[in-house]
Amino acid sequence: MRLPASLGGEFNRFWTGQSVSLVGDRITVFVVPTLMIFALDATPLEVGVVAMAQYLGIPLLGPITGVLVDRWDKRRTMITCDLVRLAAVLAMPVLYWLDLLSTPVVFVCVALISSATIFFNVGYLVAVPTTVDSDRLVGAYSRLEGSRTTAEVAGPSIAAGLYHLLGVAALIVDAASYLVSAACFRAMRPWGTRTVQQGTVWSRLSLGFRLNWADPVLRRVVVAAVTLNSGGPVFVTVLPVLAYQGLGVSVGAFGTAMSLAACGAVLGALVAPRIGERLGLGRTMAWSLLLHCLVGLGVLAAPTLPSALVIGVTFGCYGFFMSCINVCSAPIRQSRMNAENQGVMHAAFRTATWGVIPLAALAGGSAVTLLTDALGVLDAARTAMVAGTLFAALSFLAAVRIQPLLDRAKEPRLAEVTS
Repeated sequence: MRLPASLGGEFNRFWTGQSVSLVGDRITVFVVPTLMIFALDATPLEVGVVAMAQYLGIPLLGPITGVLVDRWDKRRTMITCDLVRLAAVLAMPVLYWLDLLSTPVVFVCVALISSATIFFNVGYLVAVPTTVDSDRLVGAYSRLEGSRTTAEVAGPSIAAGLYHLLGVAALIVDAASYLVSAACFRAMRPWGTRTVQQGTVWSRLSLGFRLNWADPVLRRVVVAAVTLNSGGPVFVTVLPVLAYQGLGVSVGAFGTAMSLAACGAVLGALVAPRIGERLGLGRTMAWSLLLHCLVGLGVLAAPTLPSALVIGVTFGCYGFFMSCINVCSAPIRQSRMNAENQGVMHAAFRTATWGVIPLAALAGGSAVTLLTDALGVLDAARTAMVAGTLFAALSFLAAVRIQPLLDRAKEPRLAEVTS
């Protein structure tokens, strides 16, 4: 089997830094709710509140992120973000050992990590087109998506093993991953240029939203993503509560199930470019949105079937279609935007589409808390997850018309909005 062609040294360094950073992200995502449930005896509502903090910076910082990233040195921005995340993650075990760790403290640490990640992700999206030629973008995003899903395969098992061996000290390994990531980006040459646009900050902010709304393809991608992110986070937020408190799954079994689940996501990252080439990126994205949501109903099979197996299989399919969505979404959006406005376009897109996630996460935790007395934690968790899944499936309605719009344009065109 022939290995994929190299995309160049700059992309490889960028890819390595992003991949290591993603491993750190997955450890944090797994260890923090586990730590809260077992060490801090947190309620489902508290778990939901901290899950909300993971995305709270998006509506607060998202609009200005693109403007600032356009004006800053992109490489230095990403290095700084890694160092901020390192400090915030490291603070949690230190405060735990000092008997000062509590849900509010975890909330603040997670909010800091989230804020740094927002700037990191915008810099990441701006950087990809500068490290590869435009005709290699899909291949580049496929490899980056492969790294994300590989981190999801290894991350939960690594995190579960580290938590079993080290407890809260597992977060020290997470912190170290951000240091490695910063070193990789330090080895790269600066990319992009500092772009100070004419006009006020508000004019640049509003331009980002108008760019996304004026283009019919971008508008449908935004609406589909907002719908997906209004229901999907309920499913993900409630999952640890379902596993640990509703089904009695151990930390090790849950970590193994999540790693097995991510194998489907890796497969999705590998085959998505071929599916997209055959069916079209828009059509692949639309059907992946629908199937990604509907397979989540597989959780209803537990505990009739072995719980860890149900979680693994359900999330394997869940991750497969999520990878297909991600591999298709970014190139579609890149093809509709000129380089000058990439930063504000991506920042506005993330603000609009991820800004609903904190509310969805909080709604998931709140729903389980409110329903537990009447239904019990197992049925309360399953009810919340099914409701979120069915709502997220409505994203298909907005996305189904993307492919005809792409077919209508013989060549990718620039989205043009006067500022």
